[in-house]
Amino acid sequence: MLYFLIALVVIIIDQITKWLVLTNMELRESITIIENFLYITSHRNPGAAWGILAGQMTFFYIITAIVIVVIVYYIRKYAHESRLLGVGLGLILGGAIGNFIDRLAYQEVVDFIDVYFGSYSYPIFNLADSALVIGVIMIGIVVIKDEFGKDARKK
Repeated sequence: MLYFLIALVVIIIDQITKWLVLTNMELRESITIIENFLYITSHRNPGAAWGILAGQMTFFYIITAIVIVVIVYYIRKYAHESRLLGVGLGLILGGAIGNFIDRLAYQEVVDFIDVYFGSYSYPIFNLADSALVIGVIMIGIVVIKDEFGKDARKK
């Protein structure tokens, strides 16, 4: 149940932050947080990461529904084996649902975290995207730990 609660918290925080951007900023408006590094910029993404597959909403609806079902299955079946795995799955579930809500409501995703590294402008993202990435990294750590554990048990 904890992992579904994590997903719910991600969804709530994600949707509140997006609502704040939608109601308080014009599209493309930018607010400096840390000069030359971090900005809040009102942006819309009609696709997936970096705008790929823009406008393919039916595809995103189907894929996201499948991902949600699979993640719920994995939480129920495997999360009890590893807290790290469960938290990672909860973050992925929350992030997927957060962006799914946007696609249903607006036919695009509300993005606003705008980061620069020198002259490089990282694609604008949101908290749901952050939860997805962190969740995938956590699951990657679990997989790597399991593989190293198997190697150690063989010796």
